[in-house]
Amino acid sequence: MSPVEHEASDTSHCPLCGQANECAIVAGYPPESCWCMKESISPEALARVPDEQQGKSCICPQCARPVTTSA
Repeated sequence: MSPVEHEASDTSHCPLCGQANECAIVAGYPPESCWCMKESISPEALARVPDEQQGKSCICPQCARPVTTSA
């Protein structure tokens, strides 16, 4: 099992990169205080979350950003 797969089972870590997802709900704070309530989340990022982690672990702010390509 890779480090990302191992940490993704912990709801406080991003299932895409394994870093802390900064989720207010997991930390015991009200949902409206979470970063995700104030930021746009890339649909492409959500689509990359493995099926077994969807609805269980939040992605982190870094992974939630849209992927930009240089022209």
